[in-house]
Parts: sequence; structure tokens; C-alpha cells
Amino acid sequence: MAPIQTIEHFRVKPRWLFVKLTDAEGRSGWGEATLEGHSLAVEGALDELTTRILGMEANEIERIWQTAYRQGFYRGGAVFMSALAGIDIALWDLKARNLNVPIYELLGGKRNPEHSINNLDRKARSEQGLKCIKMNATEDLDWLDSPAALDSAIERLAKVKALGMDAALDFHGRLHRPMAKQLARALEPHRPLFIEEPVLVEHPEGIKQISDMTSIPIALGERLYSRWDIKRFLEDASVDILQLDVAHAGGISELKRIANMAEPYDVAIAPHCPLGPLALAACLQVDLSISNFGIQEMSLGIHYNTEAGDIDLGFYLKDQTILDIKDGYVHAPKGPGLGIEIDEDMVRTISKETEPWQPKGFHGPDGSIREW
Repeated sequence: MAPIQTIEHFRVKPRWLFVKLTDAEGRSGWGEATLEGHSLAVEGALDELTTRILGMEANEIERIWQTAYRQGFYRGGAVFMSALAGIDIALWDLKARNLNVPIYELLGGKRNPEHSINNLDRKARSEQGLKCIKMNATEDLDWLDSPAALDSAIERLAKVKALGMDAALDFHGRLHRPMAKQLARALEPHRPLFIEEPVLVEHPEGIKQISDMTSIPIALGERLYSRWDIKRFLEDASVDILQLDVAHAGGISELKRIANMAEPYDVAIAPHCPLGPLALAACLQVDLSISNFGIQEMSLGIHYNTEAGDIDLGFYLKDQTILDIKDGYVHAPKGPGLGIEIDEDMVRTISKETEPWQPKGFHGPDGSIREW
């Protein structure tokens, strides 16, 4: 055992925030605290948490998590839980590396041998052997728009199905309830894998109404950050697939707890992860250890990455093939810790020139602000 000596964070392209935690014996672990569009806020939270937990025994992950979460009085939320996630993932990586085992061995051992991966492209993903994709359901819509504005969603789904692939549709919180109800009903004959965030999670009564009126599975969770946030959705049976993000929701520790919590409600876990390699590797470690794992999202080739030049999912890895897709699956990493090796020199170099990433604004024809 050795105390935590330093916690560093690195903002890197395209929009990721990496965390390196080092103990007093010079051993280190890596995590990811990416919160898209809010890097500066998370960096500040990381600095604050560092003062709270520096010097604690790095091996005592649960004690560190509870200290960070409870000792500050105010708790939860996207920024704080993302900062805590980066530290938590790094602690698990460090501990498993010290024991020379993958993290999933410390979570109960491997349960699922392989991982089916989805992404947001079409033909290219089919050629990679992927079995399904996820895509945005619509462009931005008004509170009450023409029903004809929903036709393109049906057409896109039909095109993907014609390729022999399943598709999930992400409403992305862009639809308000009058439009979301119509689209859910119109999609039913086309059998999407699931619909995600049919309305924003701050409208749980609307989610419940849509869930009760459609046979399509309801998925949500990227904008929920703790087991306390998900309680009501489990209790009212309005969600079928939980999509908590390991880099937003308190890290490996909290994602594992939420998965266990969801199982007796017969709810599957499909972790949200359009992020970097550390977040994906952390997801895989949890996926392997839970019985209610459904499907894993990944960011390979996503436009956020390609817009940044040659930076994609493997860019900061010493072995860029470790997260490659083979016949529609990413296979379980076998190395210790997260199972990937970060090119620290590359991270430090790129971080010196990386500005905070900001999301694009979306506006309606009248200039009104629309959802991202």
C-alpha cells in the first residue's frame, strides 16, 4: 500500500480529459473525466478533489470514493461526478496493475466473453462486421412541428435495416412530448433496437407516458450521474436499458453498483461512451463482469474524432489495435489494469496545444435555441 502522491489531468484533442494518478512509490494509473463542452469546470473540480484525497491510501478505492462524494456536503451533478469518475478509474487501473490482473478480475471475474459494439456510421460500420448502429433520430424540431418532419427518421431507419443491420435511434432530447409520442408510434412497425432519450430525463412523467404507450425498448442514462438519479426510473418501470457513462457517473465503482441495482428490475446496461480510449476500456472492464450487459457504444470514426484530423480512438495508445473491431466485437483486453497502455509523451505534447472543446449551437428558423 502507498498513499496518493499526485493527480494530474490532461486536456487532449479531440475533446477528451485524461487523468493520471501516481502513488508515493511512483506507480500510476490512468482514468478519463471527459464531460463534453465542460472541460474547464471538470478540471477545477479535479483540482478541488485532489486537495481532499491527496495522501490517502491509493488501495482503498471505496474509502476514497465515499470521502470525495460525501465530505464536500454538496454532491452529485455532471461536473463533480465526472471529476470523481476520472480519479476512480485511475485508482482501479493502479490497483489492478499492482496485482498484475485486469480490473474485471477484481470485479468478480469475467462473465461475458465478447462485446458487441455499436457506433454512429452506416456503410463503413457494416463493412467492419458490426451488427447494429446507433444514429440520431431527427434534426432539431420545434415544440410542435409538422408530422411530416418525422418522415426522414422513418426513411433513415429503413435504409439501415436494408443493409441487414439493426439500428437504435437517439432522440437526443431534441423532441418534446407532442412530437416524441408520434415518432415512437410511427417507428414501431420498423422495430428499432431501442429509442434513446425520447424526451429529456428532467421530464420523467413524459418518459413514463411514452414507455407505457410503445413496445419499443426505452433507453436513457447519459445525463444521469448516480444510483440516486436512476431510482425513480427503475421503480416506475419506465426504462428498459440504462446508458450511464462511466466518465460522467462516478467511474467504475458507481457503474458497477448501478448495474447490480438494475438487474433485479430486469433492466439491461448499455454504457454510453462516445468518448476516449480510457473511458471505453473502463466500460469493457465493467461489461465483462456483469450479467445484465446488453451492448457497448464506442467512438471509433465518430465525427468529433475525424474533425480533429488523424486523432481517433487509438491515437494515444502504444498498441493502437487493442480496441479494434473483429467480426463485430471488441474482445476482452487481457493486460493488467484497464488493459491498454497510454503513450504519455504523446498525451503531454498534445495537451500543451489543446483548447477547451465547445459544442456547436443549434437554432430554429426563428433563432430560438434548440437542443444539441
